[in-house]
Amino acid sequence: MQVAVVTFDGFNELDSFIASALINRCRKDGLEAFVTTPTPVVTSMNGVEVTGQRPLEFVTEADSVLIGSGVRTRDVVADDTLISRLPLDPARQLIGAQCSGALVLARLGLLGTMPACTDNKSRPYVEACGVTVLDAPFHAEGNIATAGGCLSSQYLATWVITRALGENAARAVLDYVAPVGENEATIARALQAVRAGEAALRG
Repeated sequence: MQVAVVTFDGFNELDSFIASALINRCRKDGLEAFVTTPTPVVTSMNGVEVTGQRPLEFVTEADSVLIGSGVRTRDVVADDTLISRLPLDPARQLIGAQCSGALVLARLGLLGTMPACTDNKSRPYVEACGVTVLDAPFHAEGNIATAGGCLSSQYLATWVITRALGENAARAVLDYVAPVGENEATIARALQAVRAGEAALRG
């Protein structure tokens, strides 16, 4: 299973790198993430230059697509040519967005009446798209998920790993990366966030 971690100019490093790093701990099990960019090199919000591992067209091949946030997301959604390069299909792909990445899902018409999670700075822009914003770090319905807050990227990664390989695989990854002495708490928090986010409407 291949995961495209869509990373635009002005990206937030935490979104792209945390999700990629966690998912890539499952390479031996056939789950692999690639930083996917619209140009060969993109520059983060803090000036870090990154060479993309895959071009943006890779999103059509990927089994899962995670869209990170950044300081230029509103420019992205205003660019019809760029948006047209994201023909995502929730019928066959897991699709997730981090913080202002929810704007991209809204622009693509993928959220519909689904509420979303985002960060506080992006919230008014997401709400202006007619999307209800939840005071929660993670929410998923079917094959679409959103996460709010930089460190909630671990929840998107946990969601993808769980859906692809099962909860035990997610537990193993979280156990490895957790701060020493906080393993069980880290695992429990991430799994609870994902479970709660998926069960919100059923409850």
